Amino acid sequence: MELNELDAIDLQLLDSLQRDASISNVALAEKVNVSPPTCLRRVKRLTEGGWIERQVAVLSTDRLAQTLGHGLQALVEVTLDRQGTEHLDAFEARAVADDAVQQCWRVSPGPDFVLVVQARDMPHYLAITQGLLTQDANVRNVKSFFATKRAKFSTAWPVLLSPAV
Repeated sequence: MELNELDAIDLQLLDSLQRDASISNVALAEKVNVSPPTCLRRVKRLTEGGWIERQVAVLSTDRLAQTLGHGLQALVEVTLDRQGTEHLDAFEARAVADDAVQQCWRVSPGPDFVLVVQARDMPHYLAITQGLLTQDANVRNVKSFFATKRAKFSTAWPVLLSPAV
């Protein structure tokens, strides 16, 4: 399924599901004005076509913090000494394999990577950085920023096109 194969109903389905994937098929069908069987068929096609990667539960970090502690979230800039494809790919593979790394972005210009890292506490963060960053002879520079407040968090993409102003 190509981009031009998505129609307005597909975009409405994607928008609705990314905001609440727990919505029932009947409620979703009603929301986008199609029959429930049509809705189910379209969602299946969107999933099989790769438009929907997976469905997950977004956990409440505030509620979890009451049980597990607040932990540390760090945004980490990583610059490698050598930027050949094999070096970038090797670091990326190690970063994405670490469960503490929630997000890994290859960026340009500036650092080579920006990581979002979740740690239980500072000793855990130190262990993560030693294992991921300081043992790699190709890591030239690391700059960490610790989150003090999350003002916004969203996983939603703006798939519904706004009318031109």
